[in-house]
Amino acid sequence: MKSMTGFGRASAAENNFSITVEIKTVNNRFLDVNLRLPGELQPIEPAIKKQISNRLARGRVDVNLSFDRGENITFEINRPLIAAYLDAMRAMSVEFALKGEPDVNVIARLPNVVVTKKEDPDPQFLTAVEAVVSLALDDLESMRAKEGEMLGQELLSRVAAIENFLPPIEGEAARVADEFHTRLNKRLTDLLARTDAEVGLDESRLAQEVAYLADRADISEEITRLKAHIQHFRDIAADERDVGKRLDFLTQELNREANTIASKTNNMIVKENALAIKSEIEKIREQVQNVE
Repeated sequence: MKSMTGFGRASAAENNFSITVEIKTVNNRFLDVNLRLPGELQPIEPAIKKQISNRLARGRVDVNLSFDRGENITFEINRPLIAAYLDAMRAMSVEFALKGEPDVNVIARLPNVVVTKKEDPDPQFLTAVEAVVSLALDDLESMRAKEGEMLGQELLSRVAAIENFLPPIEGEAARVADEFHTRLNKRLTDLLARTDAEVGLDESRLAQEVAYLADRADISEEITRLKAHIQHFRDIAADERDVGKRLDFLTQELNREANTIASKTNNMIVKENALAIKSEIEKIREQVQNVE
């Protein structure tokens, strides 16, 4: 199990360049890679995104890549911009009868007139970038694994707490039929006491009604499914890949069974323990959102 929250950093330096990569991840339902690269590194963007998608399954991923290439810096002039500026100056001089010549100092201060000449990165540099990204991913996954271990311990403790609430529910579930018999018998007796007619209770019919109501209120299947879901939860939590989505779905199933148990009977012990289970499930749901 891994957390979706983490941070990784790596750097490398050679004689003619240095590279630093920082990767930050936060929760997200899907894998969302936010990678911004300078123009000269655009050719390797698909390769970097593939690196990330091969290592991470979910989460928003922000990649910050900085580098410095220690090559000789050369400049080049923006000839089309200068020519357009001079044409505009001549037209202004003729139209408004102005005198004077364009000054080189004024032209040099124009934006983007002199620009740094960028050389295409060599294969060695591009290979180094991918290697540093891989090292940053290693660092990130190490942190996410540690966070995931703590998450796993927290989730399993919540599951164990749910198990502790099941024995009281099971103990009361066996008495549901007796409770229905007593309750229904009392209501019928009270009802008949208010009438003048002397009508006897049909014990056979009463037993049938009690059996019908008890069957509708039977929670043994829900308890069995809860136990199965708990074991399945533990099995999934022990996996290393695509754990979050499966645990999220299983948490919904746990909640469904707890809701059904709480709604099927008026037994206060059952209801109290079912509500306690729902409280633990809600805490699980919050934590599962952080699992990859």
